[in-house]
Amino acid sequence: MDVLLVGCGRMGGAMARGWQGAHRVLVFDPLAAELPEGAERVERLDDVEPGDDLAVVLAVKPQVFPSIGDSLRPLARGDALFVSIMAGITLQGLNDALGSGRSVRTMPNTPAAIGQGITAAVAGRDVRMSDFARVNELLGPTGQVVWIDEEAQIDAVTAVSGSGPAYFFRFTEALAKAGADAGLPPELSMQLARATFTGAAALAGADPAEIAELRRQVTSPGGTTAAGLAQMDQEDAIDRLVRKVVDAAAVRSRELAG
Repeated sequence: MDVLLVGCGRMGGAMARGWQGAHRVLVFDPLAAELPEGAERVERLDDVEPGDDLAVVLAVKPQVFPSIGDSLRPLARGDALFVSIMAGITLQGLNDALGSGRSVRTMPNTPAAIGQGITAAVAGRDVRMSDFARVNELLGPTGQVVWIDEEAQIDAVTAVSGSGPAYFFRFTEALAKAGADAGLPPELSMQLARATFTGAAALAGADPAEIAELRRQVTSPGGTTAAGLAQMDQEDAIDRLVRKVVDAAAVRSRELAG
């Protein structure tokens, strides 16, 4: 499969490195000083040969996309498959810009840059059955891929997994600050909080047990963990807070999509 990567930033570059040796990778990004090994630079989108075996991965910032839509239309007319990782650009927006419904809208998250992400995908109206396997192959190097049936679910996906890494980072910051307030040196408290965050994430990925079971395993009745969790669960505090966080992010996602 020939792949045209439009935009070679952190996420796009990580994808291109994952494709090395498996596909011919063309890259259009005038701002990229260097390309991943094996990728071929394209100076103009007009230089790319159209074809139904071509997959175009759109990895530019959403505000850049309107300026290149017209240049991509010849590839759409040539029946290329388009895969967008741009936030806020709907399937209808892709269709309007490209003149093609053979497009897939996705929502990755930042751990995809190290192959540990999860990406939700929704298919446009003209996507073929064979395209699902092609998209899975393209996104495979970034981590897990899940398909959703309705585009409206993208807003909730954005709020949970798309924005989710920042929530965990922010909690780690708060945990480190609380540790410092409790008497630890700030650097040590951050080291402890960060290692606990990454270690717990690794354990969750390696252990097939339900998350609730992992929580129970570390919570002795009447112990220190139970005392801390009691504060989180008092009047459903943690659930109410997270619901507000997800709702706010989902609302903003809908606003950005127009």
